[in-house]
Amino acid sequence: MRLSVRSLSRLAALFVCLLACAAAPAQPAAPATAAAPPLFVLNSLDASVSLIDPGTWSERNRVAVGKEPHHIYMTPDQKSVIVANSAGDSLTFFNPRTGEIQRTVYGIIDPYQLQFSPDMKWFVTAGNRLNHVDVYRWDGSNLQLAKRIPTGKTPSHIWIDGKSTVAYVTMQDSDELIAVDLATQAIRWRIPTGPMPADVFGIHDGKTLLVGLTGGDGVQVFDVAGKEPKLVGKISTGKGAHAFRSAGDGKSVFVSNRVANSISRIDIPTLTVAATYPVPGGPDCMDVSADGKTLFVTSRWAKKLSVVDLTAGKVVRTVNVGRSPHGVWTVEHAKVR
Repeated sequence: MRLSVRSLSRLAALFVCLLACAAAPAQPAAPATAAAPPLFVLNSLDASVSLIDPGTWSERNRVAVGKEPHHIYMTPDQKSVIVANSAGDSLTFFNPRTGEIQRTVYGIIDPYQLQFSPDMKWFVTAGNRLNHVDVYRWDGSNLQLAKRIPTGKTPSHIWIDGKSTVAYVTMQDSDELIAVDLATQAIRWRIPTGPMPADVFGIHDGKTLLVGLTGGDGVQVFDVAGKEPKLVGKISTGKGAHAFRSAGDGKSVFVSNRVANSISRIDIPTLTVAATYPVPGGPDCMDVSADGKTLFVTSRWAKKLSVVDLTAGKVVRTVNVGRSPHGVWTVEHAKVR
């Protein structure tokens, strides 16, 4: 078959084009869009963590951890977030942005609650089941037990002052608040509280402590500025006052009322309730979105994460999670203190 001059020209042009394409450097693929950091929800009766996608409001993944994961806290370098598995005697370190497990540390006995000191030198756990507080030294990577301190019955929650000198711990079943000197690992003082004290939160530059009374209907106010603590007031919030979370504005703090099925917003300057939000299912731990407009709450008895629109003042969606969800946390949140 003979080819015309026009056909030969077209073939030549095609050949040159193919050579040029082969010689051209490959163009890099467009980078994949990184998934938004998940919300961590600790399913205390399922020994698992639900990773919630904040875009689709669905469970992205469910990750197995040790028995009874209750609380969660970020490392000082912000490279890991730690889930404390109280009955598993272990800590699970996660990548806070991807939800991938980095490592598990065993031999941490009964870590129900956990907190780092602001100066990043101390790590404190409350042994809720075994009635002790453990103070560890932290070198930026590893934990070394400094002392195990026998306490009252059922140590519950921890607050460490801004100077990293004192850890305040509630005793849920002996109705006490104690102060532990971090440098000496000795108990400085103890004071009676109302029934079943749970979370403790510092305000007024650490001179005042708020203590939630799960066995009562509000929050006790303690002056701890002097050598000896003093009970100076009470804020009525609702039955089963339990956990605190700063609103991130420096002016208010949230407290969950687990029996009353509500969240109270406490105005710090006046120590009065500024707003109340209905949240069903036994609201427990909380976190706040970075813009301060949304509150994430574990509904302990309903196996759900409740999402509260603080402007609308109500729950706007729920997400199914595991049994007895307790701690909740996201890296993209408002300031904690």
